[in-house]
Amino acid sequence: MNSIMKTTPFILLGMLGNPAAADENQVRQAIAQAMPSVEIDAVEPSVVKGLYEVRTGANLFYVSDDGKYILQGKLYDLQNRVDLTEEKLAGIRVAELTSLGQEKMIIFKPEKSLYQVSVFTDIDCGYCRKLHSEIDQYLAQGITVRYLFYPRAGKGSESYKKAVSVWCAKDRNAALTSAKQGKNPEQKTCDNPVDRHMQLARDFGVQGTPMLVTGKGSVYPGYLPASQLAKVLKAKQQRNP
Repeated sequence: MNSIMKTTPFILLGMLGNPAAADENQVRQAIAQAMPSVEIDAVEPSVVKGLYEVRTGANLFYVSDDGKYILQGKLYDLQNRVDLTEEKLAGIRVAELTSLGQEKMIIFKPEKSLYQVSVFTDIDCGYCRKLHSEIDQYLAQGITVRYLFYPRAGKGSESYKKAVSVWCAKDRNAALTSAKQGKNPEQKTCDNPVDRHMQLARDFGVQGTPMLVTGKGSVYPGYLPASQLAKVLKAKQQRNP
């Protein structure tokens, strides 16, 4: 923030020769003054003239190029009937999950994988347990299921401790299946990604569990039967190969 606010006159003069850069600087300064705790990852012009898109983590909002107005919500292309904000957020979700890495997930993979979903799960959530009780059906549909933990009761809760214990088990997949069946895992602690999973869930706006994120970054809150999920994934893949 200070480096932006204390920009030298020489640099400002250079920026004035580039209106887009000058506007971006105004946006950054306005956010720094009004919301100093917000960490900005990117500022770039939106498709709407005079409106900048600001990315912070896995979230987006819009700011006028003079830095006076902020807009939180969806930006739609009415002519093409496209949710431009969701399109961009989907890409961000994919990037964030890729950055996390598959080695920090618990993965159930079929012999032939056609589709992939990342599932934010709570071991003690009823519909999460229902989904996992049908894991063989998802695998039979060619769906790879990548689990991330989101114990809704928060850090330090029993669900949180179970998540950590499952991660620290010798066989994580077997431990997760056992825990989903209502059996308490052997309590263990180790270096684990549960807190990172929870932060990612908050960044993605997870309201409940399970929440599914497709390989393209689309979000489906709640339980979907394997056959229905496969139809959804197939349709999306055909529209966006």
